[in-house]
Parts: sequence; C-alpha cells; structure tokens
Amino acid sequence: MKRKSKQEKEAKRLKGHLDCVNLFAAGIDIGSTSHFVAVPEELDARAVREFSCFTRDLLRLSDWLVQVGIQTVAMESTGIYWIPIYEILEERGLEVLLVNAHHVKNVPGRKSDVQDCQWLQQLHTHGLLRGCFRTPENGIALRAYMRQRETLVRKASEPIQHIQKALRQMNLLLDNVVTDITGKTGMSIINAILEGEHDSAKLAKLRDGRCKHDEKTIASSLEGHYRKEHLFSLQQSVEIYNFYQQQIFACDMAIEEELASLESKENQKDTPATKKKRKNKSSLNFDVHSELYRLTGVDLTSINGMNENSVLKVLAETGTDMSHWPTEKHFSSWLGLSPNNKITGGKVLSSKTKSTANRAAAAFRMSAYTLHGSNSALGAFYRRQRARLGAPKAITATAHKLARTFYSMLKNGSEYVDLGKEYYEKKYEERVLKNLKKRAASLGFQLVSNIDQGGKNKDRVISEG
Repeated sequence: MKRKSKQEKEAKRLKGHLDCVNLFAAGIDIGSTSHFVAVPEELDARAVREFSCFTRDLLRLSDWLVQVGIQTVAMESTGIYWIPIYEILEERGLEVLLVNAHHVKNVPGRKSDVQDCQWLQQLHTHGLLRGCFRTPENGIALRAYMRQRETLVRKASEPIQHIQKALRQMNLLLDNVVTDITGKTGMSIINAILEGEHDSAKLAKLRDGRCKHDEKTIASSLEGHYRKEHLFSLQQSVEIYNFYQQQIFACDMAIEEELASLESKENQKDTPATKKKRKNKSSLNFDVHSELYRLTGVDLTSINGMNENSVLKVLAETGTDMSHWPTEKHFSSWLGLSPNNKITGGKVLSSKTKSTANRAAAAFRMSAYTLHGSNSALGAFYRRQRARLGAPKAITATAHKLARTFYSMLKNGSEYVDLGKEYYEKKYEERVLKNLKKRAASLGFQLVSNIDQGGKNKDRVISEG
C-alpha cells in the first residue's frame, strides 16, 4: 500500500478545516480561443473539460454544467472574452461570479489552464471568492451607449486637429481669431472656403456678432496661400468631422430611447427648474435633466461640479440602486477614491489610493477639477486641499467628497444644499481653534483670545496655565 506524502496529508488536514459553502460550484479559466472548466470530482468522472469559444461550444458548456447539477460558477474577468459565456450562463439560471484575476493569481505549484480552473473551483467551493460588481441587466444597454458616445467624442477631436493643420498649411490663421474653429463662425468660414470663396473680406463678413475680433482682424488672418492639395485635405477632414457629429447625434437618440424605457422613481415630485448653464459641445442633444430626475427622484445636478453629462456617466456605470454598497465608504472604495492603507507591524507603509480605470471615478475627478473657481463649500474645500497637497491629491479628495454626497442623495432621496464658501471657511476656522486649544492644554498652556472694542478678535496669545 502506497503511503501518502507529507504534502498530501497536510492538504487533507487543511481541507478538513475549511467548510464547503458551495457544494455545486464550478470554476472556468477564460481564454481567447478556449475555456477550461472544472467541476467537483463527485459530480462527473471527467471533472475538467476544455471547450472552444464558438457559440455552439459555449452552449454545450452550459448544458453540461446544468446536467451535472452546478448551481454557481466563478470565472476571471479576462479582457472581454468572459462576456459571451457570462451572459449565456446567466440566461440558464446559474449564479455567476466575476472574479478579479489579481485576487486569485497565486496558484500553488506549476501554473496551467487546468490548474487555474481547478483552483477557482476549489476557492469558490469554500466561499473564498467575492464577485465583482456588474451593472444590473436593465442598465447594461445604457452603459454600452454611453461608452460608445465617449469613444465617438474622443475620436471626433482628431479631424479637428487635421482641419487646423490644413488651414495652417495655407497660412489661414483662423485659430488665432476664433476661440473654436468648429463653432458657428469657424465652420461658416471653412464651409465657404470649401465652396470656392477665397476673398478674405467676404469671408470675414461671416463673423458671428458674439466674436470678440472685428472683421478687419479676421480678414487679415484669412489672407492665405491656397493650394489644391491642402484644400483636398481640408475637405476630407471636414467630412470626417461631420460624420462623427452625425454618429454622436444618433448615439444620443439611442440613449434617450433607452432612458425612456427605464422605470421611474416612485413618489417623485415635479421636476425642479434647471440652473441656466452654458452647454458645452459634448452635451447630449435632448432634455437629460428631466430624465435623470424621473429615474432617481432627486436632482443630482444640484451638486456643485456635477452636470447632466457627468451624472449620466456615473449612473450608466453604477445604476440607480445603491444597495449594492452597504455604506458610502464601500462605494468610495469601489470607485478607488478612498485611501488604500497598507499597514504591517502597526506601521502605515502607504495610504495612496489604488490605481483604477473606473469610469465613474473618472467622472467624479473631472467634476472635482471644475470646482477650482467655484464659490461653493466644495470649491473652498478643493482650493484649500490644493494649496496644502497639490492639484492631483486635491482632485482625488474632492472627488471622494462628491462620491459620498452622490451616494447619500441617491440612497436616501435627500436634497443637496450648498452652504457656501463663507460657512465652510468659518467651520474650518472653528476646527483649527479647537485643535489649537487642545494642543495648548496638552502642553500645560491655555489659549486666550483678546477682544478689541469692536468685538472682533484682535489677536490670540498663549498664557501659561
């Protein structure tokens, strides 16, 4: 009889100490050409199988898991290869956990696809895996449309650069006299040039009345050296830019239709009036404010720094149900905006926020950056943090505060009230004085305020207690 090795005995002893939480669990190692699937050995003689990524093979995979009695499945979030099998398994009624690959990468022994899926199955059986958050089913389409729109807006900036290059090559200095060459004045002049009008005086008459430069200055900038090859480049760049604008508009219509199909928030009040804000070119082409209020029941755009576009970006990633995160701290941690403390031996090694590609966090950061000139309490907070920590850390700290406010409003249905920078600065001064008094008392001193006749604080001295 073959004696068991020391490692086998240790593995058996350790396995006996771990409770089997998920008895009917499977693990899938995701690949670009094939998936390896592991199930408990008690359920099938061939506990590990390989399936190709073709749709018919994915259907066979799901049929096999249902046949052997699997109830829950764990898989790594590898690229976008997990999406088809994830959706198919969900449609078959299985519970699917999408696991961060960094949390399960330390596979004991030699690393292979077979061992990876077995390791996932073993960890999931003992309940040691935690699934990542995924947007609810009714919000997946909205998220896809918003991400596509973001891609289109980013791509639309490339032909603008090509338009400017073609103009410069003809020494048409339109960008010197017009803030945005794709604005009303700029596009009117460019379209006229492409139609054959090269007289600078006539082109300058297309100036919009809001343009700060006069016709004479604009005419001087449009005295160029026209060549057919540069006009050809300009023509194609304008056509590409117009095509992208058409696609963005079509994407906006799809987003509007998708928002209309989502359920409204119960017991909501009338839509509050929107503040008159200057819309930028990336704004959506429909009434976003009314749709957002109908879905959430609160005016999230009332938060300083958050506009309709940024709120919609966040909701497309998170949905309107905040019950996925027990507290605002969990929400901030998921966004990657809270301090990531690394403590060992009682010593803090690092408290930097973890690097993340979370799109909702990026929207909060962008909103925080816009507060640099705001007279709100959040604006005062951002400026104080920027003076103390620098711009990057100040943006993260302010985005963290925005995320907590966003979570509280959406979960509790509360309204946002801006107390103003004066209130914030007063509370900050009171907090500083309180800390000074506590510090002075710890050193055996007493902090005393001298009041002048006008009733204002003239100075503060520390007298020995």
